[in-house]
Amino acid sequence: MVLSSSSTFNESLPGKHYDAPTRKEIEERFAEWEGAKESERKKVFIEFMKKVKLSKLDDATMITGLVTPPAAMAAKRAGESVPQLRIIKSIPDVVFVPSATVLALVSVKLSRRIFLGDVASTS
Repeated sequence: MVLSSSSTFNESLPGKHYDAPTRKEIEERFAEWEGAKESERKKVFIEFMKKVKLSKLDDATMITGLVTPPAAMAAKRAGESVPQLRIIKSIPDVVFVPSATVLALVSVKLSRRIFLGDVASTS
């Protein structure tokens, strides 16, 4: 459960990620590796690692990454005129826009994984 949660959170952050195999596939390969002779174990492990591929960006991530910076600037400008949000004026654009973009990307990836059931299989 902890590994699944960590994997989900890590995959939601921007950057390169690898598609991890399911727990069932790992258990099957481990049983195969454990049953193999000492000389064959390296070969079994290498074959398993070759199946791990770099994950690809989905359309939602690309669109969010393109739309969020201009939307963050517009939201900041609109928020500066609201008296309750006076603190927003003190945050530089150089900090606000990338922070808003990263938060938007994380929330899109997490929500897609949670609501679409993309969470790593634990069975």
